[in-house]
Amino acid sequence: MSRIASILTVSLVALALAACSTPSGDGCIPSGAASSAVKVDGQFGEVPTISFDKGLTASTTERSVAISGTGAAVANGDTVTINYTLYNGTTGLEIEKSEYTENSSIPYPIDTAAPNFVGLAKAISCTPVGTRIVAVIPNAEGFGVQAESAGIGAEDTLVFVIDVTSIAAKPLAEATGTPVEPSAGFPEVVFTDGNPTVTIPAGDVPSEYAIETLIQGDGDVVADGATVVVNYEGVNWNTGEVFDSSFDRGETATFSTAGVIQGFRDALVGQKVGSRVVVIIPSDLGYGDAGSGDKIKGGDTIIFVVDILGVQ
Repeated sequence: MSRIASILTVSLVALALAACSTPSGDGCIPSGAASSAVKVDGQFGEVPTISFDKGLTASTTERSVAISGTGAAVANGDTVTINYTLYNGTTGLEIEKSEYTENSSIPYPIDTAAPNFVGLAKAISCTPVGTRIVAVIPNAEGFGVQAESAGIGAEDTLVFVIDVTSIAAKPLAEATGTPVEPSAGFPEVVFTDGNPTVTIPAGDVPSEYAIETLIQGDGDVVADGATVVVNYEGVNWNTGEVFDSSFDRGETATFSTAGVIQGFRDALVGQKVGSRVVVIIPSDLGYGDAGSGDKIKGGDTIIFVVDILGVQ
């Protein structure tokens, strides 16, 4: 992942995990001299050709429409997927761009009162899906104190050209679908007040990967590399101890299937949103001989109970 995309991803994860800010309205922000000075050619969904004179300045975020879309309008609180090209408006140099392929769009939560990168949210809010916009963003509404780590001057202006490709479906509150009879030999999972309790059966610690479905959802299928919204609890089979639980924290987790251990990824990819699964992960598909932290030793087998609540 590139340096800029990493910072954007940190910002969006922080927003996803934080309590929602009070919406400040879903109206489109106006264009200005700076955003109007950026010329953009090319088709929506393809890498754009962009030209402007360096030295652009803006005191607040400006937004102009390069290609008008006809899809649903983005509302404050939505999570959208976008492709983008980013320039330093002060120097005129391209910083980076996304891949503009079918699966390259990145998710971004829209919170127009957010403390992080609010200019991007302000620019995208109210934009119909299928629209290409130009956003000129002063650093105060952009990277802010992270500008130096992004290789950008503290007073530099950002120029984004953004294709709004979709609005993500709202995540479910809990697993929803058809209950499935538990499989023999798996841990017993009982939910009380929305939280799981996992009881490990007697016998040898398993050394093979295995998965069961407790609730069969009927939503979208999780693709390899997708960003998912889940609730989960992880238990060490060897000790019976819970080592991590978003259920206990009272907040869902959002991450890419490419960014987790192999056994967890295998439990998600191909499943449908709404499903609840239990997965047994041996160490070779988990944390290996090194283990993880104080609660998972090398060679330990772990269990996850996972509610798959959404795909972004």
